[in-house]
Amino acid sequence: MSDPTIPLIVSSDVHRQERIPPHQAQTRKWPILHMGPTPRFNRTSWIFQIFGLVESRWQCTYDEFLALPRVRVLADMHCVTRWSKLDNVWEGVSTRTILDRVKVDPRARFVMVHCEYGFSTNLPLAEFLGEDCLFAWKHNDQDLEPDHGYPLRLVIPRLYAWKSAKWVRGIELVETDRPGFWESWENGGYHMHGDPWTEERFRPR
Repeated sequence: MSDPTIPLIVSSDVHRQERIPPHQAQTRKWPILHMGPTPRFNRTSWIFQIFGLVESRWQCTYDEFLALPRVRVLADMHCVTRWSKLDNVWEGVSTRTILDRVKVDPRARFVMVHCEYGFSTNLPLAEFLGEDCLFAWKHNDQDLEPDHGYPLRLVIPRLYAWKSAKWVRGIELVETDRPGFWESWENGGYHMHGDPWTEERFRPR
């Protein structure tokens, strides 16, 4: 059962008359897509960090992260591999709440999200701070499966799902955009932004 005291935010895309972006197909299943093995979670050694263009680096343990104010978000998910899963309810901590832990340098314009095994993804700071964006550990009132990103997954509903990075361990505030793991030419050349409604699937050459 969900906690009725946790506020529910409804993503703006849920109110679209047409909810499936171009060349996507709705699925009721939740496909598992990632490279390599699923990381093992060690609660005692897990640390989340905020660094880069901030006045002081900030970090916390997993239990400290879970103690922060929570939100729930109703949002759709669109994968670059052309499936869309509608009406997901995520629970976790708003990206805005996390960034309130630090004083951000005014030069910061982008976020690099750092994950287990060296995975990463880049985002404009403005997209990262969307009202419906959060770090989640629950999906539809259940703990996330490890294959879907437990213990912590970023959720950015308005962008393709690879931007909703799994197994997040920290964020870096930067002035200049740079490609993350999937955005690099060596690993697929996915788009630097990733808007499903304009089909920003791959970086233009």
